Amino acid sequence: MNSEDTAVLMKEYVKMMMDMVILCATLALSLCFWLISLAISTYYGTLQPVSPWRWLYSILIPVVVTSRALKRRSLDRSGALGALLVGFVLTMANYSFFSSLLAFFYTSSKLTRWGAAKKKQIDPEYKEGGQRNWVQVFCNGGVPTELALLYMIEVGPGEIPIDFGKQYSASWMCLALLGALACSTGDTWASEVGPILSQSQPRLITTWKEVPAGTNGGVTPVGLVASFLGGLTVGVAYFVTQLLMVNDRHLADPQWPIMMYGGVAGFLGSLLDSFLGAHMQYSGFDSSIGKVVSYESSTTQRICGKPILDNNAVNLFSSLLITLILPGLAWGAWPR
Repeated sequence: MNSEDTAVLMKEYVKMMMDMVILCATLALSLCFWLISLAISTYYGTLQPVSPWRWLYSILIPVVVTSRALKRRSLDRSGALGALLVGFVLTMANYSFFSSLLAFFYTSSKLTRWGAAKKKQIDPEYKEGGQRNWVQVFCNGGVPTELALLYMIEVGPGEIPIDFGKQYSASWMCLALLGALACSTGDTWASEVGPILSQSQPRLITTWKEVPAGTNGGVTPVGLVASFLGGLTVGVAYFVTQLLMVNDRHLADPQWPIMMYGGVAGFLGSLLDSFLGAHMQYSGFDSSIGKVVSYESSTTQRICGKPILDNNAVNLFSSLLITLILPGLAWGAWPR
């Protein structure tokens, strides 16, 4: 056996041992958290202890997903750490939250890689695989994480059906969280699918004039349909998890509108993101590189917007507005 074969075997051995270490640490950590929660529940006498299996899933599943994403360059190291925190909180709070998050992350990562050659010609800041950092993770996952924490304070970890009559605040938080994830998914799908499949030039959402591909605030019919389908995918993931995990659905309001709610949130979130981008993100055509850019220079001709917010801030504000507005509208239209 030569030195190269020995090195390969050593790498495989180290990788196997690292996986074993992570698994053992996860088991020990989940057991430790369970014992702590059991002690707190015994002391106060009002809290329900969280099962060790839920602790295990809440730690192990995010570790597995983020490790794979890091290897595939969907996240950088800071993004992986942020994703671990977001994934842990959402999985602990409600498995439907995590399935929605997973639908958003998995589909968005796949679409980011799709048509990479054409996207490089349009976007000067395009990164292979996406390589999302901690800022992007928290701008998309920060609002859902906060809502998941409020949900656990309200009803504790666990899955409940959407029922405004019996649990108004918890149902509101569930739909707010779903809306935030569907908004992010819809915007991502529109941004990734529109430039590849659209046969027509984007039109600026504020004036409806044709603009170059990559302009903030530019929309296409294909992108708008994609935004609805993206939100619908997240809604379906949430609904399917409800079917699997919630036993008393027959005692609550109908749950199928969850899917349509996700689609509407994705569509409206994409429109809102485009509207904010057209006003608060600078877009200009740089003749020196032949692409739309977000900075001002001597070779750049302004298309629209002002340099107030960057793309991450626009995503954050869009998801926040959808979170605040859409659950109230859903309450009025939800079938009883």
